[in-house]
This record gives sequence, structure tokens and C-alpha cells, in this order.
Amino acid sequence: MRRLNIHGVGDVRLDPYSRPEAGPKDVVLKMKACGICGSDLSYIKIGGINRQPDGVTALGHEGAGEVMFVGDEVEGIEIGQSVIVNPMNTSSFIGSGGPEGAFTEELLVRGGRLNDNLLPIPAGIPFEVAAMCEPLSVAMHGVNRADAKAGDKLVIFGCGPIGLGMVLWTVDRGCDVIAVDLAEERLERARELGARTINPSREDLGARIKEIHGAEMYFGRERASTDAYIDAAGAASILADVVALAKRHARHVITAAYMKPIELPAGQMLTSEMTITTAVGYPTEMPDVIAAMPRLRDKIAALISHTLPFDQVLEGLDIAATPQSAKVMIAFEGADK
Repeated sequence: MRRLNIHGVGDVRLDPYSRPEAGPKDVVLKMKACGICGSDLSYIKIGGINRQPDGVTALGHEGAGEVMFVGDEVEGIEIGQSVIVNPMNTSSFIGSGGPEGAFTEELLVRGGRLNDNLLPIPAGIPFEVAAMCEPLSVAMHGVNRADAKAGDKLVIFGCGPIGLGMVLWTVDRGCDVIAVDLAEERLERARELGARTINPSREDLGARIKEIHGAEMYFGRERASTDAYIDAAGAASILADVVALAKRHARHVITAAYMKPIELPAGQMLTSEMTITTAVGYPTEMPDVIAAMPRLRDKIAALISHTLPFDQVLEGLDIAATPQSAKVMIAFEGADK
């Protein structure tokens, strides 16, 4: 077997690997599909997380597979069952600093629990669509934190896989959605999902948002009639742009990871009484995402721009770093069965 590991800054390798022996509370999956996440690329840039000297960080947390071993003390899980991994609920936090990563042929899930860290895949859902559950759950949590509901006007900054997932959920809820990005390929995907789009390198961002969502005067200043904004891009200018546009009681959710402090124009916020909050992970969203998969299967599949075999995972990392990509999915042997 092999496993994708970070050895240092910018140093990621597909190494030979021997899976640890599973215990009575453990489950082993024959991996079928695993998506490449922006977090994986970030971990590579900084040389891994929780990596000991001369150690590695195992990558891969967006996984789906088939159960091949069930410990004697595990309840409700059967060999041959198709499941999605919830890495946040695994004791080793799979793919984010623990000893296991899902970019491997056989994944040890320590303390496997049905409907907790292992969730059944609905009938008829392909493994690569099932593996979209994790990023789509991140996206749904951001949308939930924005309290997005039917009729709301939203602006989503960033049309990478998470941003596109947010477009999918907000359009599905009946929101009036504007997606903002610099890459035309990603904006086209957002349009296909039902959003209107703005490329701020070619258009005046504030003027276009006001044109699309309308504007209103409050405290002597023209403000966009947008109800909520979500930052899935991580550009330092976004916060100031949103504060300048925000109407009374507008909501702003930061889901992007900022490595450096950003300036907060607090004075402008006083008259809008806007709310700024954050979103990370998916504490409760995975079951809701799975329940929606049969209904939204085709739209979810359209978020996958590339599918590569496990042998080409290093090439997949390069593709995932380009603006032309959406979700890059890695397929393992037998993933189509």
C-alpha cells in the first residue's frame, strides 16, 4: 500500500505504507474516492501540522469507501457497506494532523461508529459524489451561520469548491445569490448553479452589487440591500468592502482562513450595526448534506472538475492549485463498482 504524506515545507510524497492492525473497536475501509481540499494545499505550504521532527503529516480527509473489516465491538456496521468518513468525529482527526490520512488504499478508522464518524451512502450515489459530503458540509455550515433563508440576498466571495458549495445551497434555499471571483472558469460554474456573478478585476464591485441587489440610504450613506455576505476567498480587502456596503443589520461570515491580521474599519460599522462572525467545520451538517444527495446528485457531480487515479495524486495536487479547477477527486481501484 501507499499513503500521501507531507515531509516538510513543499515536500509531499506518495510513500510505501503498512496499515496498522485494526482493533476490536476499529473499522477498515477500502478507499474508493477522496477529494483534494484547499486545506491539504495549505498544510503542504507550511510543512504539515502536528508533524514531529523527521515525521510526516498524512493527508486526505474527504473520503468515502467500502467497509472491509469490522472489529468485534463495533455495532451496526457491516462488511461491504458503503460509507462516508466524518473526520471531525474520528479520534485521530483523519487527514489533519493525526496518524491516519484518507489518501491510501486502506484506511483505519479508530473507534468506528455508525452515524457518527461513518455515515451510510444513500443508494445510487457514486463514491465520488459521496466524497463531496465533507466540503459540502463545510459550505452548508457557512450558509447556516449566515442564517440564509428563502428570499435573502447574498454575496459569496470566492468560487472555489467551498464557495461553489455555498452557491449550491443558497440557490437551493431560494436566495438571490451573487458570486464573486477573479477566475472566469469558476464564475461560469457559479452561473450554471444559478448565481449572478461579478469579476471585480473587470467591474466595479460595489456598484454592481448595488445594481443587482438594489440600494438604500441610511445615516446619509448609500448601502447595498444585500442581507448577508460570506467570505470563502480570504482576500484582505473583502472585510473593508463588506463594511462599506453593509446595510443596517447586515450579516458577514468569514469562512476563509487568514494567516495574518486584517484591518477592521470599525467606525463605518457603527451606523450599520452589522454582525461579523466566523464558520469552521460542520458540527451538525453532514446528515443534512447526505439527505440532499439523491435530489442534488447531478449538481454535486458538476462541482467535480477533475477525476484522477490514485497513482496521479501528486498531479492532482498541482491541478487543485490552479484557478481553472473546482473539486479535484482522486479515485481508487474499483471506485466505479
